Amino acid sequence: MDVRKIYKKIAEQHGVTPEEVRREIQAAITMAYTAPENDNEITKAKQRQVSCKGEIPTPEEMIEYLSRKVR
Repeated sequence: MDVRKIYKKIAEQHGVTPEEVRREIQAAITMAYTAPENDNEITKAKQRQVSCKGEIPTPEEMIEYLSRKVR
């Protein structure tokens, strides 16, 4: 899967750059992982299911995880 193509397609649809798309996806992921209202055991357990190298997944890691869930 080439996530760059995904970013490019989304960017074209919304009149922004692929970099802006990636940046906004990362901001949404970061918010989901750091928002106080998501600090509960059920949410944390679901978040731990996403394989990532750091504490918060990158957009690429999240897209990979979600693409496996949809198949």
